[in-house]
Amino acid sequence: MPNTANLNVRIDPELKAQAENLFADLGMSLTTAITVFFRQAVRENRIPFEIKRDRPNKATASAMREAASITRDKSVKGYEDPEELFRDLTD
Repeated sequence: MPNTANLNVRIDPELKAQAENLFADLGMSLTTAITVFFRQAVRENRIPFEIKRDRPNKATASAMREAASITRDKSVKGYEDPEELFRDLTD
């Protein structure tokens, strides 16, 4: 058996049980699954999957609605030239 190192991780017990069940169904232990993740991360030199937030939080959702409202408002002046925007801001 090759040399190994221990890794101690604190994790929610319910999440651990769910992960163990999933990986068991896939034919691997939690240790094997973590090793697969580490190997793939090292191979790709990144986290091997996209990390994103599926839904914006309340503040972001509100800001997005406000921005959409502003873009539809004909009374709000829009700019295509940044210099024109800066001139209006400094006047």
